[in-house]
Order: sequence, then structure tokens, then C-alpha cells
Amino acid sequence: MHRTDAHISAHMDALASIDTARLARWGQHLATILTSGGRLLIAGNGGSAAEAQHLSAELVGRYRHERRPLPVMALHADTSTLTAISNDYGYEQSFARQVSAHGRPADVLLTLSTSGRSPNILTAIAAARAQGLSTWALTGPGPNPTAATSDESICITGSTAHVQECHLVAVHLLCEAIDAALEVTAAIIPTSALVAPTDARPARPAPERDQNASPETGFASSSAPVRQAGSQNLVVLGDSLLDETLTGDVHRISPEAPVPVVTRPGRELSPGGAALAAVLAAGDGHTVTLITALSSDEHALTIQNALSRAGVSIINLGTQAPTPVKTRIRSGGQTMLMLDHAHPTSPPTCPAGPLPEAARAALESASAILVSDYGRGLSTHPGIRHHLAGLVEHTPIVWDPHPRGAAPVPGTAVVTPNRREAAHFTASHPDPNSSGPTSDDLTSNDLASDIARARHLTQLWQTRHVALTRGPDGAVLISAATTDPLAVPAPPAPGAHAYIADTCGAGDRFAGYLSTELAVRTLPSLAVTRAVHAASRFVQRTPAQHRPIAPGDPLGDTAEDADRQVAALVQAQGGTVVATGGCFDLLHRGHVAMLQHARTLGDCLVVCINSDASVARLKGHPRPLVPAPDRAAVLQALTCVDAVLVFEEDTPQNILAQLQPDIFVKGGDYTLDELPERATVEAHGGQVVLVPYLDGRSTTSLITRATTSTIPADAPSR
Repeated sequence: MHRTDAHISAHMDALASIDTARLARWGQHLATILTSGGRLLIAGNGGSAAEAQHLSAELVGRYRHERRPLPVMALHADTSTLTAISNDYGYEQSFARQVSAHGRPADVLLTLSTSGRSPNILTAIAAARAQGLSTWALTGPGPNPTAATSDESICITGSTAHVQECHLVAVHLLCEAIDAALEVTAAIIPTSALVAPTDARPARPAPERDQNASPETGFASSSAPVRQAGSQNLVVLGDSLLDETLTGDVHRISPEAPVPVVTRPGRELSPGGAALAAVLAAGDGHTVTLITALSSDEHALTIQNALSRAGVSIINLGTQAPTPVKTRIRSGGQTMLMLDHAHPTSPPTCPAGPLPEAARAALESASAILVSDYGRGLSTHPGIRHHLAGLVEHTPIVWDPHPRGAAPVPGTAVVTPNRREAAHFTASHPDPNSSGPTSDDLTSNDLASDIARARHLTQLWQTRHVALTRGPDGAVLISAATTDPLAVPAPPAPGAHAYIADTCGAGDRFAGYLSTELAVRTLPSLAVTRAVHAASRFVQRTPAQHRPIAPGDPLGDTAEDADRQVAALVQAQGGTVVATGGCFDLLHRGHVAMLQHARTLGDCLVVCINSDASVARLKGHPRPLVPAPDRAAVLQALTCVDAVLVFEEDTPQNILAQLQPDIFVKGGDYTLDELPERATVEAHGGQVVLVPYLDGRSTTSLITRATTSTIPADAPSR
């Protein structure tokens, strides 16, 4: 094929990787914010800088048709500022300092990078997140650190030249989307409006109560077709907060008092309370509507901006009370101090008047409802309580209570207090029949005390179930229909790096995941088990992953999603990624020794295992003896393993090209020349190393011994 034809062919292949649907969403969002006081900041280096300036010119000027100029800034274009910052602060700060100067919570930072690894781009993204901006990225092949640390990204597959060509196409498609959206801007409600737009959905009629409903769920199994768990219509109702996190380093103790000194703290803003629960559920792909009460202050605008980026529809009941803000000061992965800027005596956010029609329609059409009560008064709204009472018979309602909040509506499907909340409620409402916990139980954290509290609260609130969350110990489920408690332990940490350093949001993750499971009529016992695992994965993240959750966030909830991002997240923090590969059919001592050795060479270990079909091709019948999901689960149980990925080919070359590990490890029974993976790893600057092989241990020899062993005829059966 002629060079020109080959280039065009490769260009067409690269074009196929452009996410046109995401560009259309970006265009709609920009059309709204750029005409409502927000602005777009763009950053790129070299050829990407040219594309950044190209986009700026199209939007400040015009693309196809006349329209108002839009506030867009290409950060490299002011050469005096760029060179001054680079000279005084270093080139890594060339864009970040401009973002800090010009960025505001409603703005968007768009970065362009063919490699996805430019240090000044990564620092700019960090600065934008600290300011509360949305961060979008156009990059080359993923995963890469720029995509991993951005709210949303489009990764183009291909060579650098083809990536740049596709970025130009993406720039024009984005302009097309903005212009198309601006033709209907008159119908768009500004983000600062008190009532944000909601999806136009007809209210579904309430299904009749099934007299043969499941005794465990309490809902009719035939009232509606079972929906897929990935696309539920969830309504979150509750109080929204703004979480502020200040994170810095501690190197000394203050001479003025015995307190640590936090230096150069970075600032991150993220939605909290019911808003966080809504964002997390939307990140799972569900259709989410948030019914809340927001003021018109700057903090409320920041929350609205985050909800808009996440695709959450907002029904704002409005309030005159200031937006509650909670500030955490952190260092070394630990929270040192929490500041609550909302005084307990502040006026409640509970709005007056009847429930708006939009809120009633959303509740009626919901697959499930989560009441996220943060004690600000919304759960006391008479119209809300009356409407929920009419829905408990046919709509699963999960109630996440608060000590200063209202009692759940009788008939609620599941109430989810944590240990401390349960102790508060049982102490405040002792059982007159003395069947509840004793005063000694209220100060205990053992399983028996938690079961006693949950039983008492089931009776007190007249709820179908109470799922009492027990922190790192999991949860216990009590049903009004049975006396048998279900204790659900938290799963073990998937690797040595995973530690529960920041549990902020774990309760919201648990309650939200539980709600979407109940929406498809999952049995509460199974739903609680899955929710415990989801909450555990949420808090068992690497330090690089402890940051505000945002739409397009790579930290998907499934184990496979999380594993696929471990390498990119570690590399984004400057860490060393180690990878290895193999069948690992019957895990033996030789495997474990090799994996333990490999883990010591870097900051995370990714194990790539052959799929069942791949093992069968390589080893023949009857291999594999252990299916891939089970092999992955056994490997994940090892503390030296941080992630496990399954590949379909005979060698892991394709998956290694995506991961781009710094080190690839094989056992010493190979030579480097025998490894087909070597060229792939070294092509991106990685190193292939061998580690000592434990002689006499192999899967094949174990299988041979097992199949040729003679079992005595009189041996007892098991």
C-alpha cells in the first residue's frame, strides 16, 4: 500500500475512536455556561496548543454562522505571562497558575495532549479541580494520567499525527454542537435558576398490591417487568452540602502549640450529602433526579455545577438558608480536623408550601427512592412525607437517617443507620417492653449489640428491614418478617495498597447502591450484600484515588473497572507500575513467591491472566481446571496483588500496550529472548526483568500427580 493510502487508512481508523455523543454533551453544556457567566479555559503544548488556539478563535469569533462572542481563553496565547510563570515557578506551573487566576466553579478546563502525560497539563488539571472547575481532556491512546485525572475524556487511538488530526476534527464537532445548542438557548434554564430542568417523564400508575408478594421484599414480584440493574430511574430526596477538602504535607510541629503544621494545602470542592449520593448513582449509569433545597449562594452554584456535570436532574425546592459547608483538613491519607460551617441552630432548609408538581411526578415515576437525610429539615416536609406514605406499598424506599432528622415513613423498605446513629435512636426511644438493647448494649460495638439495636429500630419505625452498617465489619440486616439476622462481612482488601483511609461518602455509596438493587426487586439479603461490597470498594482505594468523584471518573464500581485504572492512577502520581502474566490455573507456592517478589519492585502489581479460551488453546484439554473468574478472585485475595486483568489472546501483548507498565516480570525459567512481550514493554520505555524461579513447582506437575495418584479402595468418602 502506498504511504499516502496507508496514512489515510490509519486516519479513518483513528476517527472511529472519537466519542461524538460525548462531544455533543460537551457542546450543550458549554452553550449553557458560556452564555450564563461561565468561561472555557483551554491548555495544550506544541501542536495541541495550536488546536487550543484554533478552538478559541472559532468561539470568540465565529464557526459557521453569526452569534455572540463566547468567553474562551487559550492559556498558552499570552506569551508574556507564560514565559514569566515558567521562569519564576517552573514550566510545570505554566498553565496551573493561570487556571488558579482565571478559573471559577462554573467554568470548564479543556486540556489537549497527544501523550496524556505532560506534567504542566497534569498540574493544571489539579489546580482546576481545586477551584471546582469541570475538567475535560482530549488525549491520545488510553489509559493515561491526563484521562485518569480528568472528569471526562476522549482518548483517540492511533499515532501522534493521527491523534492531532482527530483532535482538529473533535474541535470542529464541538463547535458544531455548541452552535446547534445555541439555536435553542432561549429554552434553556440557567444553572442559577431555583428549579433546574428535569427529564420529561410521564408518571407511571401505581401497580396494584400483590396479595402473594414476597415475604422478604414486601413488593409484588409481578407488578412490573424486571429492569436491568444498570439503568434505573432513581430519585434521591434530601439535604445537599458542599464538602471542602484541604490536603497538604506535615513536616513539623508548631512552636506555638503541640499541633501539626499543614503546608501548602490544596483545595478540592465536591458535592456532599444527598448531592453526593446522586452523583455516585449517576456514575453507575442510572437516571437520577435529586429533589433538594438549594439557596442562590456561590456554594450552591458549585453543587449545581457538579450535579450538572454528572448528568443529575435537579428539582430545587429553594431555601433562604446558607449552603452548609463541611471542611476537612487532611495529610498523609488521614483526616486531622473537620470544620462544620453550618451551626446546629441555623434555620432548617425545609421549604414552605405544597410539594411542586415536578417533585410529585418524579416520585411517582421512580423505580426506587432514596431519602438521604442530613438533618436539615427536608424530611420533615409534610407534602413529602404524605407522598412517600402513599408510595411505600409499591415503590422501594431506602431511608438513610440522621440523628437530627425525622423518623422514616412507616412501611419504608430499608432504613440504613450506622452504629452511632442506631445507638442514638435506641437510647432516645427505649423499648417499654425491655426487649430492646440495654444501656450496656448502647456502648458496645459487638455483633449481638448491633443485632439488638436493629431489631428495636425495626419495631420502633415499623419498617420492613433495618440494615445497620458496621463500618469495616460490614452490615447486619434485620427483617420484620423473620427473627433470623443476616450478618454481611466486608470483603477483604484486594491488595496491600488498599486501606480504609477515608470513609467519607461510604454511607451514601451503600444506601444508593442498595436503592438501585431494590429497584429491580433484588432480595434485600442479596441487595445488602452487594451494597456492602460496593461501599467497601469505594473506601478501599489507593491514595491516588481519594479525590472527589465526578462524571466519567475512571473509578467504576465493578472490580474490572477499578482494576483497569490502577496503572494509570499510580502513574499519574509518579509511581512505578509492575505487571506480570500467566495462566495461574492452580495457584501454588512458586506462583506466590514470584508475585511477592514482583510486588517489591514497584508501587502496584497488575496480574494479567489468560482467559479460559486462551488457556485451552495453549494447554489443551481439560485445561483450565479453574475458570477465569475464580482464578482472578484467588489472586486478588493475595496482599501482594493490586489488580487482575483477563486477556483473550495467547499473550498479554495487547493489554500491556494499554497498561504501559514500568516493569514486566516473568519467572526465572524463561529467558528474555523467549518473551514475546519484551518488544511491547520496551517500546514505551518499560523494563523486562526475571525473578528467581522456585524449582520443582509447576501447575502441570501438580495435575499429573493428582490424576495418577492411586486412591485406596477402602478410603472413606468425603
